[in-house]
Amino acid sequence: MSSQHVPVTEDSISAAKEKTAANAIPLLYGIIEDPSSSSEALKVKELAITDLSDRLREGGRAEELQSLLTKLRPFFSLIPKAKTAKLVRGIIDSVAKIPGTSDLQISLCKEIVQWTRAEKRTFLRQRIEARLAALLMESKEYSEALNLLSGLVKEVRRLDDKLLLVEIDLLESKLHFALRNLPKAKAALTAARTAANAVYVPPAQQGTIDLQSGILHAEEKDYKTAYSYFFEAFEAFNTLGDPQAIYGLKYMLLCKIMVNQAEDVAGIISSPKVGLQYKGPELDAMKAIADAHSKRSLKLFETALQNFKNELDEDPIVHRHLSSLYDTLQEQNLCRLIEPFSRVEIAHMAELIELPSHQVEKKLSQMILDKKFAGTLDQGAGCLIIFDDPKTDAIYPATLETISNMEKVVDSLYARSAKIMA
Repeated sequence: MSSQHVPVTEDSISAAKEKTAANAIPLLYGIIEDPSSSSEALKVKELAITDLSDRLREGGRAEELQSLLTKLRPFFSLIPKAKTAKLVRGIIDSVAKIPGTSDLQISLCKEIVQWTRAEKRTFLRQRIEARLAALLMESKEYSEALNLLSGLVKEVRRLDDKLLLVEIDLLESKLHFALRNLPKAKAALTAARTAANAVYVPPAQQGTIDLQSGILHAEEKDYKTAYSYFFEAFEAFNTLGDPQAIYGLKYMLLCKIMVNQAEDVAGIISSPKVGLQYKGPELDAMKAIADAHSKRSLKLFETALQNFKNELDEDPIVHRHLSSLYDTLQEQNLCRLIEPFSRVEIAHMAELIELPSHQVEKKLSQMILDKKFAGTLDQGAGCLIIFDDPKTDAIYPATLETISNMEKVVDSLYARSAKIMA
């Protein structure tokens, strides 16, 4: 990028702001590359860096932002470490706002970590490593992220940096949850809460802790507690105008459906606080699922899953719970349908429940193996044969009770005879 030689003054920054990106970017590069190192010049250069990173972000020029960080290393040695950390993290944030730059962000963070190690900038390195671990988790590089965090958490605990410790423990909880290790996910979340109690935690961070708490409680089928956590998370994010608020709301609605209170979903969605602000496919998807659940209709359930594939299937939290709900709903419907029969064609069952025959047959065989009802499948005839529930004979429990009483009598007589013989 060719630069223009311009005086390093606040007037130059103002002039750059009034220009279009094409004209302003060379001007800003000129200010940054000027050799002046007075306190006033350094302050102006900081403003120029911030403005330049914003303009490059708006233009989607992620590679230029990466090279800008490399070019600025000599400048970083002239300013305080705290300001360096702020500028570096600001440029990384700018790259993160450009879509499709996950791999670039990972390589950029690794590059900065190497530089901070060489420059002995511990404070900045720890924060960049935490960010790198989060990016690796998003890319499903779980083992690499976990290895990075295990070393980092020991180091941060030794330094007793509570705020960073909250962030790392929370990230570790998310990682263990993604790996389906629920006990470790809960332990890491407890550690994050303990650290958060000892220091002021920003509302956004507290909202993230509440969201993760709700997810873990929902995983244990404690949907009422999960709902209260999701509500707290939603309130925190909604106040801040954070886009994560929609997830808190979506999971609140999921909890209502899972505790058979699907009729409450429409009321929550239509409330003034939620209705207009968050109206969109995420809420439409949950409303469609709630309607299907209220009507006990598998066909409506499947239609909702097909129409809102991105909102339901692509969200791992919702997908896991809806799979469980679908299975339960399917079992309830099948049990209700087979109740009047002793022998029924599978094709007729499939027609009644409006599902493919092979799917119904598979589910029935699973229910028989799980002892949900007594029966067998006659695949030759394509029929389900239902057996009467075997009645337990009352004589067996009575016989066992008699034998148990006799044993007590014999033991008592033996104890008495032992005393007489002594």
